[in-house]
Amino acid sequence: MQERADRVVVFSASLVLPITAPPIRDGAIAVAAGRIRHVGDREWVLHELHARGLAFDEVHWPGVLTPGLVNAHSHLQYTGMAAVGRGSYAGFEDWAAAFQPVYERGHDWGADATAGARAMIAAGTTAVADIVTDVEAASALHDARLHGITYWEVMSWTNAAWAERGRAEVEARLDALPSPPGTGLSPHAPYSLDVEPLLEIPDIVRERGSRLHIHLGEAAFERGHDDPQPWRERRASSFQALRDEGFGTGATEFVDELGVLGPDCHIAHGVYMTARDRATLRARGTSVALCPRSNAVIGLDEPPVAAYLVEGNALAVGTDSLASSPSLDLLADVAALHRLAQAQGYVHRDLSALLLRAATLGGAHAMGLDTGPARTGYLAVGAVADLAFFDVPVSGVDDTIEHLVVDGAGRAAATYIDGEVRWTSASFARETGVSA
Repeated sequence: MQERADRVVVFSASLVLPITAPPIRDGAIAVAAGRIRHVGDREWVLHELHARGLAFDEVHWPGVLTPGLVNAHSHLQYTGMAAVGRGSYAGFEDWAAAFQPVYERGHDWGADATAGARAMIAAGTTAVADIVTDVEAASALHDARLHGITYWEVMSWTNAAWAERGRAEVEARLDALPSPPGTGLSPHAPYSLDVEPLLEIPDIVRERGSRLHIHLGEAAFERGHDDPQPWRERRASSFQALRDEGFGTGATEFVDELGVLGPDCHIAHGVYMTARDRATLRARGTSVALCPRSNAVIGLDEPPVAAYLVEGNALAVGTDSLASSPSLDLLADVAALHRLAQAQGYVHRDLSALLLRAATLGGAHAMGLDTGPARTGYLAVGAVADLAFFDVPVSGVDDTIEHLVVDGAGRAAATYIDGEVRWTSASFARETGVSA
């Protein structure tokens, strides 16, 4: 059965997880014109449609239905660099030394990004924060009709070069990004840009009402050291220059002073973060996209997952790229976060629910997609119908959520974006009659 845009379709499942409402056994959602019209118990949803005299088709799945997953940190263009991601490294510098020569060999960045987008859709992902370094990959989200934000990456600008031509060049790149989806800028990291571009990039974005995304706390040398010296008066030309002068200022404190952080910015990785750094992120309303499998491949320390959860930081989840991660299946990173949180001493029973929220609503919130007319990341009336079905047996609600979080990777059964079927497994097609 192929759904028609002008007809109501009821999607029902043994367990529906709306994220912003309690789990629903034998639940359903009604969808029309790409948006959710009803959410609730299946019997109630069907009664409401009958009462209104609305004809509908039904797609039933004897497993789990969630909002589409939101991958909050990715570089789709590096999908063809999986050989680098299959390695094991002793730290960021070691990984970078392996990455750079492979990057410089030349790739079909557009084709690689397209392949990565397809892989994400097949894993239940419907929205992505994708960082683009080479213009050939800039249309990947647009062409795949994925939600999310395409971020143009900005790096290696000195103050002098920026003053000469930087702002005009970066604005032109930003304005040329295809839309939809949304667009933004990604100042690469505190150590790869001088002060002037780090000061101006947030202004460029904010003048347009757009978004920022920065790698922060990914490299061990970003971590701050106790240092009472008044570094702010030094007016250093860069983070590296400040360090070279002997100041132990951490990268989070540095970019905060420059005005980079805020509710319109989210960071990637957040591994080397002190309690003070984490408090700064909370104070600024800045989300953290955790990418634990990428961190492990590169040889970094573990991100402080338990501390983020206990302290109440806004969390999202990302896969990073195949250049540093085994796959683009977001639930594999969710499972890794579950293991890390428990090993770090998180003992509360809400762990699985919090991590599933991070992988859906948390990612949408990080990109500003949890409100407004195109809101996503949860199942509620008026939200876009971004859906993910999983081949997970349903038992008790809490046990099923934990099963999905711990062992959900590779179990996606179907993905819908804007109510349109975009990918189905063979088992889903047999069970429902729907195929992409």
